[in-house]
Amino acid sequence: MSDAHDRDEGSHHDDGSDHEGDAGGHDDDGNGDRPDDDHSHHHHDADSVEVAIVTVSSSRSLDEDPSGDRVAAAFEDAGHEVAVRELVPDEYDSVQGTVDRLARREDTDVVVTTGGTGVTPDDVTPEAVDGLFAKELPGFGELFRRLSQEAIGTRTIGSRAIAGIASATPVFCLPGSENAVRLGVDEIILPEVGHLVGLAGRGVDETGEEVKAEDAGEAESEGGDESGESGNGNAE
Repeated sequence: MSDAHDRDEGSHHDDGSDHEGDAGGHDDDGNGDRPDDDHSHHHHDADSVEVAIVTVSSSRSLDEDPSGDRVAAAFEDAGHEVAVRELVPDEYDSVQGTVDRLARREDTDVVVTTGGTGVTPDDVTPEAVDGLFAKELPGFGELFRRLSQEAIGTRTIGSRAIAGIASATPVFCLPGSENAVRLGVDEIILPEVGHLVGLAGRGVDETGEEVKAEDAGEAESEGGDESGESGNGNAE
């Protein structure tokens, strides 16, 4: 990502903002009701997670990475830990290989990338990462664009922020500007990351491999009535 492109994302970036928005009154099923306070935290939610942060840029270094610093600080302030930070160039294979490797690490619960989500020829993060997803999380990009719209107007159509589950690990791809990172991490990712990590890790054995659905169901039955609770307000 060039310096000029980074500046464009900071001033009128494709999908970030300083807007403090309402994330909407929908529960996890999307039925329009907010879950009761005593049911909003489920017993499979992760209270603390370890995040891998990937800065996608051909012009920056980790010593001069304000957006990556912002991600790290936000997670640590929320009681989480940074497992690793890496810098990769705006190259398809580099981005895909790095995210794939980090998503498979035992000490990584979630991956957050910054940069490479614009519309210039060297912005390849969405294309590189999308192929890793076993499940997409389209609601992330939709909500990100909605929260961005009031600050940057119709420029939000250039947003290509995406998210999904790769190797049972939630992966979020954000623009490279600090404003976009603040919006995506503070307003969307942190409020939901523990829940998503808990859900994504269900049905996965100790090696990180997915187990058969019937085996996962038997394990849940032995561990308690988890299926009944997750069926009331969880998007799986």
